[in-house]
Amino acid sequence: MSESTQIETELVVLGGGPGGYAAAFYAADLGKKVTLVERAPQLGGVCLHRGCIPSKALLHATHLKQEASEAENIGLKFSEPQIDLDKLRGWKDQTINKLADGIGKLAKARGVEVITGRGYFDDGSTLRVETENGQQFVKFQKAIIAVGSKAALPRAFDLGNPRVMTSRGALQLEDIPENLLVVGGGYIGMELGTVYAGLGSKVTLVESLDRILTGVDKDLMRPVLQSAKQRFDTIHLGAKVGSMATDGSQIKTLITPKDGEALELRFDRVLVAVGRAPFTQDLGLDNTKIKTNRHGFIEVDDKLFTAEPHIAAIGDCIGGAMLAHKAHHEARKTVDAIFQPTEPLLNMNVPAVIFTDPEVAWCGLTEEQAKADGVNHKVVKFPWGASGRAMSVGRTNGLTKLIVDPDTERMLGMGIAGNGAGELIGEGILALEMGATAFDLAHTIHPHPTLSETIMEAADVFYGHATHFKRG
Repeated sequence: MSESTQIETELVVLGGGPGGYAAAFYAADLGKKVTLVERAPQLGGVCLHRGCIPSKALLHATHLKQEASEAENIGLKFSEPQIDLDKLRGWKDQTINKLADGIGKLAKARGVEVITGRGYFDDGSTLRVETENGQQFVKFQKAIIAVGSKAALPRAFDLGNPRVMTSRGALQLEDIPENLLVVGGGYIGMELGTVYAGLGSKVTLVESLDRILTGVDKDLMRPVLQSAKQRFDTIHLGAKVGSMATDGSQIKTLITPKDGEALELRFDRVLVAVGRAPFTQDLGLDNTKIKTNRHGFIEVDDKLFTAEPHIAAIGDCIGGAMLAHKAHHEARKTVDAIFQPTEPLLNMNVPAVIFTDPEVAWCGLTEEQAKADGVNHKVVKFPWGASGRAMSVGRTNGLTKLIVDPDTERMLGMGIAGNGAGELIGEGILALEMGATAFDLAHTIHPHPTLSETIMEAADVFYGHATHFKRG
């Protein structure tokens, strides 16, 4: 027999992903009574359980395999690596569980009350939570919605067949298909295509646009495309996937290449990676003043408050860059706006990383954005072929570029393609936050030999005196 109970709280956070638990923890650190509602049995959200962490764990494994195969170039020969799929899957899952357990312990240590169940707004101040033990009603003074997003699966591709996967299914690593079709050349398609190609699948990529990684400057995208051409079986750009149908143990697919005749091909599995949709349905938002746009994203103001002045929303469910670190940053700033009002959340510098091989990372203005917006800028580049460290580790297929205001010499943006770009971009985002100039980067001593020197030397290129590169 289920029962109904009611609790009161200063702040309820709906969603236990990197934005939700960060908001709950920070508010608790400020001494507030916090209730965190999450429908999954563990905290961490998509990022931890079905996104960032499992994908990077698998990318690490395939990167090790790739390095072993390339070691012969420098005189080290290994036998062909053997893949124990059960052990690899278990290691991935163990990594996730350890992190999830740690987050749960941190919630308990902070006194955050965690309710496991589906949250639904009965009105603008009451959240009804459907739990295994019945309904629980949460009366709140303030609320933060951090429900995240889910992989989009167009109706034409939704066959009800587990062989047609979104990123969630692909990360389960059920098997290593002999032939895999990846629909979509964005960061998810490219990352997971890299994983499966590394594990031995023949990967066919179909992207409807004429390029992969839309939004990334073409010169930073190019090394990734070159690498993918070597590792993937086939890449179709400017192509369409017309239809899919179950055909025995395979998926029959009609692909129309650019300027070519339609191809009927069969694949053991298909990964559909065509974007993400907000998880805002069935939340009871109609029972509040909260508004969503035509794509389902929650509308917020410059402090991330909804049309209900005491309810904010953060992360993927409000659109923009769907990145865990953006949600984490918004979480802390929103808690400040709720309990100790501060400035609007305008002009956030949000770094982005794509964990392909090579990696791509950028922050601030891209070159393409600067041109489109008519921003006065100068672009300087340092090729990794001129880096001693890149050469010594066999990773010269990289590039570091700076977008600089030619009048003030202030940094406007940074982009990096190459091994470890995701770690290096931290210097770029710090430079933007601190208002650094190219002079500051050029005259900061960077350790030798490191890849970080490419940032210093790119800044030197701006002044025409990079030690290891002479622009023609």
